[in-house]
Amino acid sequence: MTLNSGGTVNNSQISTVTQFVLLGFSGPWKIQIVFFSMILLVYILTLTGNMAIICAVRWDHRLHTPMYILLANFSFLEIWYVTCTVPNMLVNFFSKTKTISFSGCFTQFYLFFSLGTTECFFLCVMAYDRYLAICHPLHYPSIMTGQLCAVLVSLCWLIGFLGHSISIFLISQLPFCGPNIIDHFLCDVDPLMALSCAPTYIIEHVFHSVSSLFIILTMVYILGSYTLVLRTVLQIPSSAGWQKAFSTCGSHLVVVSLFYGTIMVMYVSPTSGNSVATHKVITLIYSVVTPVLNPLIYSLRNKDMKYALYHVFCAMRITQSS
Repeated sequence: MTLNSGGTVNNSQISTVTQFVLLGFSGPWKIQIVFFSMILLVYILTLTGNMAIICAVRWDHRLHTPMYILLANFSFLEIWYVTCTVPNMLVNFFSKTKTISFSGCFTQFYLFFSLGTTECFFLCVMAYDRYLAICHPLHYPSIMTGQLCAVLVSLCWLIGFLGHSISIFLISQLPFCGPNIIDHFLCDVDPLMALSCAPTYIIEHVFHSVSSLFIILTMVYILGSYTLVLRTVLQIPSSAGWQKAFSTCGSHLVVVSLFYGTIMVMYVSPTSGNSVATHKVITLIYSVVTPVLNPLIYSLRNKDMKYALYHVFCAMRITQSS
């Protein structure tokens, strides 16, 4: 018996899988074109919006503060988060084989989860920054220094890329004998584990435990920070103070709700009863849709950022016209 592109099973010999097939989104050709156009548009908007935020923070000296430096790093993270999955997804819409190499699949798998974990810790640090700014405004400049900000940013990247490294390496060492078809648009943990021809319970349990630990701990920290922020805000006598505090934190809370709401469904709550299509849609929301909303959420609710972005786009138009 022979399997397609990447793994074959013979009566006397078992060949190791060298490629996986990512089925992506199935449907009639017209539907495929619509999906491709929408995802391409979202990808372009994500790159444009997040690059604009990075340029605004870089060029506007008034934004050289910890809050905006963290936001620029967060935007840089979002660019790579979508880039590790979306280009391959777009290519597969027009590919007849829809294959991805073994090493390419596990590289995508590692980058996707590492960047997702890094995002959890960035949201934590941003919550800590807002907690200091609102609950301890007089001490904020002396605590949240440029040096501390750089250390926190470095820790986010370090923990994010080390957190899943061992478990993903162990998964990559599992034998994959075939079949090699993944009914998803990216190399995710559950579809990969289902293709292994060896017992995966222990490694799967370790992976999901680590993922749940990161998600729950960071979410509890963020909720705790904003509980303290809310308590402080309620003690502000003027409505102007309330409005300023909620304006500062509101955008961050919207981003947190979008991101954690979807990843909790995927990696913490039981999802065995959900269909493959549901898994794809949920993954698409937090991996593609949320990153394009972040620049809009942050810029529309922040006057300084809107002013800086206006000057960035004006500078771009002048450069293009000249």
